[in-house]
Amino acid sequence: LVLGSATPSLESYHRARGGDWTLLRLPERVVPHEGCALPRVTVVDMRRELRTGNRSIFSRALKQQVSRAVDAREQVILFLNRRGTSSFIQCRGCGFVMRCKRCEIALTYHAARNALVCHHCSFKAPVPARCPECSGVKIKFLGLGTEKLEQEAGELFPQARTLRWDRDTTAQKDAHETILRRFRDHEADILIGTQMVAKGLDLPRVTLVGVISADTSLNLPDFRAGERAFQLLSQVAGRAGRGERGGQVIIQTYSPDHYAVESAAAHDYAAFYDRESEFRRRLGYPPFTDLALLVYTHPSAERCRQEAARMKDLLLEETARRGLTVGVSGPVPAFYSRLRGRARWQILLRGADLSSFLKPVWFPPGWTVDVDPVSLV
Repeated sequence: LVLGSATPSLESYHRARGGDWTLLRLPERVVPHEGCALPRVTVVDMRRELRTGNRSIFSRALKQQVSRAVDAREQVILFLNRRGTSSFIQCRGCGFVMRCKRCEIALTYHAARNALVCHHCSFKAPVPARCPECSGVKIKFLGLGTEKLEQEAGELFPQARTLRWDRDTTAQKDAHETILRRFRDHEADILIGTQMVAKGLDLPRVTLVGVISADTSLNLPDFRAGERAFQLLSQVAGRAGRGERGGQVIIQTYSPDHYAVESAAAHDYAAFYDRESEFRRRLGYPPFTDLALLVYTHPSAERCRQEAARMKDLLLEETARRGLTVGVSGPVPAFYSRLRGRARWQILLRGADLSSFLKPVWFPPGWTVDVDPVSLV
């Protein structure tokens, strides 16, 4: 069995470095054009752009390079890992935010459907002319998604042909293949997309990749946020310069000094691994300890709170009875505190061999037990 990745998980690389697995390295880029170097990466501090009066989605550097690439009949990928036109709409009078009635999460505005959509349960609502809370008319569309990016690109680069590749444009059968074929055949100059555009595409005409916001992944409340940001940035950067012309990447961020951004810009996995390992060792995260995420869901938030508190007491009794050292954090409302009409509370366990620890514990219906969770969100 061979596991291959340019951006392996920290746990996998830790096992390989520790000798549990055999570590093989391929330091050279595998491309059909001999001598094709990794693309050069420029990190743009969007705080500085704002201070100089640029409030556009596009930094001055990215705007200039997109224009150059399109004029030279090259191709561009613009990456933004968020769908829709606006992340949410808010009343500027009272601060009310339109939320999903089932999930209590801000609804995303989709201009193509002229509707507010929940990305978790697909609930839809019309765009209100007045605030449902105060009847005010100062409704503001805030945030950014791929639809909005497509609109802005069309206005800034009217000479360019654009394609969008996200979940909203791939609902039909064979849509993925159609979009990729059209871009490969140069029926479009700019491909705008979510993480779909980051994975394993070999497009020799792409000489420029623009990351619109590296902060989308960095700011998630999850210990893997830095790792995911590094992986996505590295993977999408790898789409540039796979042909004879070479390529460049422009990363826009409000956190230019974050080690995930710096390491991705330098194409330096080892540097990222060292910094991320230090962070996880200090705070007690994998691969230095095991985790288990216990989530209880119920229509009643109060019932959730009571059951989660009862389970915590039971787990503490179990650790004392068996003389084990297991950290029990929580219970607290989950990051998504309500999904699809059900409230959610969670408990996080830290320790060794948590599968064995949890084996004799009986969990009533409503509980989900995830040992070694991929995400805490």
